[in-house]
Amino acid sequence: MRHALAFKAIQALAILTYGLGAISQAAAQEKAEQFPSKPINITVTFPPGGGTDVLARLIGNYLQDSTGHSAIVENRPGASGNLGARYVAGRAPDGYSLLMVNSSFAVNPGVFSNLAFDPKKDFVPIINVAFVPSVLIVPSDSPYQSLSDMLNAAKPEKNSVSYGSCGNGTPQHLAGEMLNISAKTHITHIPYTGCGPALKDVLGGQVPMAIITASSASAQIQAGQVRALAVTSQERSPLMPNIPTVAEQGYPGYQLNQWHGLLAPAGTPVAIQKKLYDDLVKVLERQEIKDKLASLGYTPAKDGPSAFQLILNSDIDRFAMLTKEIGLRAD
Repeated sequence: MRHALAFKAIQALAILTYGLGAISQAAAQEKAEQFPSKPINITVTFPPGGGTDVLARLIGNYLQDSTGHSAIVENRPGASGNLGARYVAGRAPDGYSLLMVNSSFAVNPGVFSNLAFDPKKDFVPIINVAFVPSVLIVPSDSPYQSLSDMLNAAKPEKNSVSYGSCGNGTPQHLAGEMLNISAKTHITHIPYTGCGPALKDVLGGQVPMAIITASSASAQIQAGQVRALAVTSQERSPLMPNIPTVAEQGYPGYQLNQWHGLLAPAGTPVAIQKKLYDDLVKVLERQEIKDKLASLGYTPAKDGPSAFQLILNSDIDRFAMLTKEIGLRAD
């Protein structure tokens, strides 16, 4: 009798638990269908005017058409993007606080010993918006006509080549270090406070080479003001199809394609994650968005949460190994 009563109690509890779960799921689904009911905040971890900021504002301008509510873009630069990331990590996981980041987000864990957040656990990926390669540029009157010319001059015993990047710990900095490792060269790094200042000094002849985003240099390349030696992506850039990749110039396996994506605080309901992804895909499928991204050198990605998580985790791990190998630490 006792066993029968115990079994009935367990059975009743299971039915109750199942019923509560079903109610909870239905409530979550209803909440997602009503989402959003107010403006969405997109935090950018860099100052206004940069590529990440431009993408966030471009998406935000059209997001209202998909959701019925506007997107408010807020810049919170500082500590290589860590200040903005900390801010969003502490926000409510309700879908109304998003973080716009680029590949630097995956570099920082290997550079900073105390981020005050866990990039793998404190966020959930929503969408990888777009990729943009970096490009190796030299002044138009440079003696380096090709990547091999530059690398021959950059042998360790010669030590005669330096390169500007968009800053310490940026993907462009690491692209140069990856080239040093692949080609067994010694190109000296000169960090700038952004891609723009690095480009300016190449144009002025103050630095013999720079590695900056393709979108930052495309106009000057097309105008013949600078010469592009290579792009860092695995495939050639649609914006500059005549510029060979580093890999096809003798360094197979070399690739660094900078991504830009949106994250949300961990705990954001799966149904709301999906709603956000679906709405953002609608934005990225607009022809005017495709045309604008192409003109800036970006390749739309539209990777969903699972695919984006794999990209994010893989880059965090490989950049951690690279920053350790080159001894790059910020604290």
